[in-house]
Amino acid sequence: MSELVEATVEATAATTAIGTFDGVDLERLAKQIPTPFYAYSASAIRERIRGLQDALQGLDALICFAVKANSNRAILQLMRDAGVGADTVSGGELWRCLQAGMPPERIVFSGVGKTGDEIAEALRAGILHLNVESFGELQLLQQVAQAQGAIAHVAVRINPDVDAHTHEKISTGKAENKFGVSIDEARRWFAQAASFPNVRLNGLHVHIGSQILSVEPFRQALQRVATFWRELAADGHVLSSIDTGGGLGVCYRAGHDHPVAPADYVGVIRETLADFHGQILLEPGRYLVAEAGVLVTSVIRVKRGDERQFLVLDSAMNDLVRPSLYDAWHDIVPLAHGDRTPTTYDIVGPVCETGDTFARGRELPECRAGDLLMIKSAGAYGASMSSTYNSRPLAAEVLLDRGRYAIIRRRQNREGMVADELAADHWQTA
Repeated sequence: MSELVEATVEATAATTAIGTFDGVDLERLAKQIPTPFYAYSASAIRERIRGLQDALQGLDALICFAVKANSNRAILQLMRDAGVGADTVSGGELWRCLQAGMPPERIVFSGVGKTGDEIAEALRAGILHLNVESFGELQLLQQVAQAQGAIAHVAVRINPDVDAHTHEKISTGKAENKFGVSIDEARRWFAQAASFPNVRLNGLHVHIGSQILSVEPFRQALQRVATFWRELAADGHVLSSIDTGGGLGVCYRAGHDHPVAPADYVGVIRETLADFHGQILLEPGRYLVAEAGVLVTSVIRVKRGDERQFLVLDSAMNDLVRPSLYDAWHDIVPLAHGDRTPTTYDIVGPVCETGDTFARGRELPECRAGDLLMIKSAGAYGASMSSTYNSRPLAAEVLLDRGRYAIIRRRQNREGMVADELAADHWQTA
């Protein structure tokens, strides 16, 4: 993490008023760090972790943060210090976690497209287990583990064919989705486990999607997994862990989204896996960081068209792609507006795409060029999905903690943006 800088505000635990986040005045911060930038509340992240850990009391459970939600190393270090592990889906994410000091015995590796090199890297690191999602992957894992003289611990990812009632692009537990295998196929794997001497099939894994706002999909999925686990136990297969995945939803739209309480979610785990005596893993990502992050942005100008008024911001779809990709709602509020007339805007960015739109027909207090806005619940899948489209440098990221802040990623400059590009003046033949 970069050097900690004291902010000139009094410390508070979290958001206390519009414009103040985890005790830091965002308007003052924006005078020191050019917009757009992401700001994350360490206090809010810790509070989410504690709430889930408290609900899990009495269970042999490990929370593994889904790194894809926010892969900044400072965030990973915060997770590490709170006793949280990591759910990774690429060799790069695994490397980030190890660089952040995450103990390998708290790391799992998921994903349908693991390469031989990534599997070898995971085995060398000594991670807790791999979540295996296809027979071809299982065969490759045996080959790699045998070449290393290693034993690979594996949880079989089950596709329970359960509708998570979420956006189709983040649904992962239906038969039509690419993730996991059917229970019938998993049954065949366990029956021929002796054919894979360097693999220990000693776990089950299920993850049905993201931004789930009801306990029922979780209950259905875990009931099916529990039935299969009992069948395996009756056949003599001993499981050391069941990975329940993630998917807990958050509030993106105040008054509309009603997230599941941690106690209710864990209650479903306790109910469905009541007589399981191994370790239970959870893989929350969005739930731990989304509401703990905001994107601070400035108004470039107000453009008045014949039919619409456009509020043009200095942030764009390259900074936060969720509205463009998923038609996702984010609450957007001005940091300070005084007593201004309510006005309806289409809130857009400067990228040359009609899809570069954060909101349509959104009512805000009248805005003017230079005003600061806060796009809320942007701590998950914001910076981690950002790009340099239109040659726009990546935004800065800042961690806030009870009145102080630290820059945890500098705003990318133009030279950094093209640092790996080369002129075509060294021609070769393949």
